[in-house]
Amino acid sequence: MEGIFITIPIFLILLILILYFVPIGLWIQSGVSIGWGKIGMIKLVIMRIRKIPPRLVTDGIINLHRAGLDFVTPEDLETHFLAGGDLSNIVDALIAADKANITLGFKTATAIDLAGRDVKEAVQTSVYPKVIDCPSDGKVSAVAKDGIELKAKARVTVRTNIDQLVGGATDDTIIARVGQGIVSAIGSSENYKIVLENPDEISRAVLTKGLDSGTAYSILSIDIADVDVGKNVGAHLEADQAEADKKVAQAKAESRRAMAVAAEQEMKARVGEMRAKVIEAEAEVPKAMAHAFKEGNLGIMDYYRMQNIQSDTDMRLSISDADDQKDPNNNSDNQ
Repeated sequence: MEGIFITIPIFLILLILILYFVPIGLWIQSGVSIGWGKIGMIKLVIMRIRKIPPRLVTDGIINLHRAGLDFVTPEDLETHFLAGGDLSNIVDALIAADKANITLGFKTATAIDLAGRDVKEAVQTSVYPKVIDCPSDGKVSAVAKDGIELKAKARVTVRTNIDQLVGGATDDTIIARVGQGIVSAIGSSENYKIVLENPDEISRAVLTKGLDSGTAYSILSIDIADVDVGKNVGAHLEADQAEADKKVAQAKAESRRAMAVAAEQEMKARVGEMRAKVIEAEAEVPKAMAHAFKEGNLGIMDYYRMQNIQSDTDMRLSISDADDQKDPNNNSDNQ
């Protein structure tokens, strides 16, 4: 009896291990669904040993074969899983592409998946184009030739280009290129009113630039969703320029004033210098007169005559000064 109690648990453990490594249920399911021999028992055991989920591979093969995509083998799915791919996405994308008559090979799908792109979403976008807001937040600001700022927002309808999905630019590139095209189109407009009257001109101008080149999308349409009038940038720039010119003129005027003050001070210094020379020359007169007396060139009568002339001159100057002092009083009396 004790041996039986020991044998039964061991048998159950072995049975559980066998059922784990030998998924009989999956083998029966695959045989019934796609035919016996497509996925053998040994292959399922090898998947379990290699840590590949047998159910994931089996379900994928069953779905693909039922959809008529029998060119995909279990080995293909195993290889893609070991490479780090998403088997569910690959299977769904292949089936969706086949139903939508989109050419998508298994190698292309796996390459897209391993590149980090969502291949299922790519196929869905090929069938149902998506709309990208440009910019994603806010509006694109541009200035027309008349100096008026315009703020625009565009909606870009794109469809995935499967052939360029690997290595092609993403949404950010589309947004940047469309924004650049909007700025260029508005900037080349002579008047902001032209843009407001015909916003579709911006769409046509941007659409003809081939902005989807090198990207993973094909641009179907560009629609201007909203256009707002912003600031008068030209007037602000002119006001700033006028203020700058004013400051330059003030600086030049201050420079000229400083030069005039310096010239005035220089002239005052020169006048003082000339006065000093005059005083120095007047100091030499007595010496010259004494020398003339010694030499006999100047007589005593000549000296007195000169003194009389000097006295007469001083008297006239004093009278003239007295008259000048009386004139203001007379003017005030007359008033």
